[in-house]
Amino acid sequence: MASHSIFFSVLLVASLIAVASAGSLNENFDITWGDGRAQFLNNGQLLSLTLDKTSGSGFQSKNEYLFGKIDMQIKLVPGNSAGTVTAYYLSSEGPTHDEIDFEFLGNVTGQPYTLHTNVFSQGKGGREQQFRLWFDPTTDFHTYSILWNPQRIVFSVDGTPIREFRNLESMGIPFPKNQPMRIYSSLWDAEDWATQGGRIKTDWSKAPFKASYRNFNADACVSRNGRSSCTSASPWMNQQLDATGQSRMRWVQKNYMIYNYCTDLQRFPQGLPKECTVTLS
Repeated sequence: MASHSIFFSVLLVASLIAVASAGSLNENFDITWGDGRAQFLNNGQLLSLTLDKTSGSGFQSKNEYLFGKIDMQIKLVPGNSAGTVTAYYLSSEGPTHDEIDFEFLGNVTGQPYTLHTNVFSQGKGGREQQFRLWFDPTTDFHTYSILWNPQRIVFSVDGTPIREFRNLESMGIPFPKNQPMRIYSSLWDAEDWATQGGRIKTDWSKAPFKASYRNFNADACVSRNGRSSCTSASPWMNQQLDATGQSRMRWVQKNYMIYNYCTDLQRFPQGLPKECTVTLS
């Protein structure tokens, strides 16, 4: 748990307001591209993204966030989704941007999606972990969550933690904590690499492809014009995984993780990244 001195040093970078953003999606997001392929439906309670051979589509949050607990329910492209990527992530701007990624890589009918996660700090990523899911993410909505506070980032699916990235600045490892980030999502064609390394291409006879979103909630600090204030009273500001959460995360990683950069010795012949050498209990 962070000390008060660490907490207030973070607040020196940006002052924030803690708010809960819920309700209709059109109140929280702007459609940014797609020429009509992205739509708000059901009075803004539902948002759909569409991909065809001409273009994909995308949206972004109206607000920028710095720390919080962010949830979105997503139903992914059904059937033959090979070549498609549904990206849902937080990102700041610029060459030294921070980023927290969920990316869903489609597959041929009957084969599982790949859930790809990554963390960028100060423009550097390369921290990929990939998972299969223990359910079909195309038949119903499921909740994808990011907990982000000054000590850690936790990725969760339907309340089950799948990955934790801790603040190890004491080891000289950058951690996203100074740059407010918007929420982005897009549905796009990545047939050159997304499915089985690009071996399986997009079948455009199955287009248009569609992903759907609902039940957004952000209990978070919102940065407005670089000025506001945030208190440590928010329950997520010092939240960490308890023993049950750690156990559930280990279960997911044992049974459903298919790639972990921290075990890829071929990729890092000179030695694994420093954070990979730390035993995190």
